[in-house]
Amino acid sequence: MKVLGVIPSRYNSSRFPGKPLIELEGKTMIQRVYEQASSSQLDRVVVATDDERIYNHVKSFGGDAVMTSASHQTGTDRCVEAFEHLGEEYDAVINIQGDEPVIRPGQLDLLAFCFNDDRCEIATLAVKIHENDILFDSSKIKTVLDHNSNAIYFSRHPIPYQQRPADQWLEHHTYFKHVGIYGFRSDILKEVGKLPPSTLEQAESLEQLRWMENGYSIQVKVTEFDSISIDIPKDVDRVLQILQGNN
Repeated sequence: MKVLGVIPSRYNSSRFPGKPLIELEGKTMIQRVYEQASSSQLDRVVVATDDERIYNHVKSFGGDAVMTSASHQTGTDRCVEAFEHLGEEYDAVINIQGDEPVIRPGQLDLLAFCFNDDRCEIATLAVKIHENDILFDSSKIKTVLDHNSNAIYFSRHPIPYQQRPADQWLEHHTYFKHVGIYGFRSDILKEVGKLPPSTLEQAESLEQLRWMENGYSIQVKVTEFDSISIDIPKDVDRVLQILQGNN
């Protein structure tokens, strides 16, 4: 099985402009993501960007990069263009978040393994929630699984609701936080790239609901490691603490 890893990366983030090029312990964020991904068993890893500064930087440290359109609304759209631009045959494509510099190679290998099953259309990761602060934080996406570890729904709210005090919810039910890395069977990636936004997606502002609303299944693997994303400047300190602890 041949698997491609694509790291969508854009410069003009609304909450943190220029974050792919911020320095984290001597390396930029995009370099750290690229190197972590390249340490996995993926057959090829490429950065997909619409910014020449990012493209040139990736090339400067010996990375693989392609230029893509500036009009893409989602990272998935950018992955589709990058995949088609390469013109190579892959069984699956993994969309690797460009703002998670401490992502573990094993997480990517776990996703890639899902596609040994021909029935797998889309795959992603989740971790168990142990803290109420995460459970009730609307920026932390929750997912509900069926008995076959397929996603039933994703939400910014805790699901299911319980008829008991909120501080007891974790004692009586296992909740999962979504880890936003996606793998797609190659033909499925091309199909979902053509789907228009859906009503559920627009309500929750979650792209994966577009796929589910159109009948695609999402297999979920539970991981023990919750990768940390840098969404806003204050997130940098959390990542630096991890990096400094690893040195």
